[in-house]
Amino acid sequence: MQPGKQFLVAWHMFFTFVHMKRTVAFLFDMDGTLADNMQYHLQAWEKVVSGAGSDLKGEALMNQLYGKNSEVIERIFGKERFSKEEVKDMSLQKERHYHALYAQHVKLLPGLKGFLEEARSQGVKIAIATAGLGMNVDFLLEHTQTRGLFDAFISDEDVRRSKPDPETFILAAGKLEASPSACIVFEDSPKGVEAAQQANMKAVAVLTAKEEADFARFPNVIKTISNYKNLSVQELLDAIEQPQEQQK
Repeated sequence: MQPGKQFLVAWHMFFTFVHMKRTVAFLFDMDGTLADNMQYHLQAWEKVVSGAGSDLKGEALMNQLYGKNSEVIERIFGKERFSKEEVKDMSLQKERHYHALYAQHVKLLPGLKGFLEEARSQGVKIAIATAGLGMNVDFLLEHTQTRGLFDAFISDEDVRRSKPDPETFILAAGKLEASPSACIVFEDSPKGVEAAQQANMKAVAVLTAKEEADFARFPNVIKTISNYKNLSVQELLDAIEQPQEQQK
């Protein structure tokens, strides 16, 4: 971990330890974690990158779909290919495609709403922590009518450094006044789980886009799931109290 990241994590841990009561928090990535929607993002990106002159598609394109839209465009086309205004226009075009493709199919992963309600009933604080656009957070919450189940939101406007940098999760924990050791991150991507690891947080890997083997190298993963139907809040609360080496 770079010195700046180490300082950010250490400062947050010290501040929460000294000044805050122990708050347990569940931090959720959005795409692929709250909903199985990555195929709609992929289709939208395929339209945009094809129109911009790239033949990248399918799995090869999917592997580039992490972080902010501007970062996706830079990875595919290079840093100097488009102006900032052109990148902004491409990003908005992509989101218009995504909303049109996904609007009639929006739904949460099975069991998620009940899981969130159970967690809240046990005093757990809940945040969405994503580098995705705020408009997409609003889009999902409005279509599923679940805004009231979350206590805080982190999106692209809040984040300077995308995952695997831990900033997204550290900011979310700060909003909830929770120490990293009292947070569990829910993520569908290895880069997101890596970000949780760098933030000293445990993680649940959601297998909507990747296989269980893709997360095997991360010691902070305490559980893998395909949906939330049989996921026990109490099991996760117990896991927070256990040393990491006892959970594999």
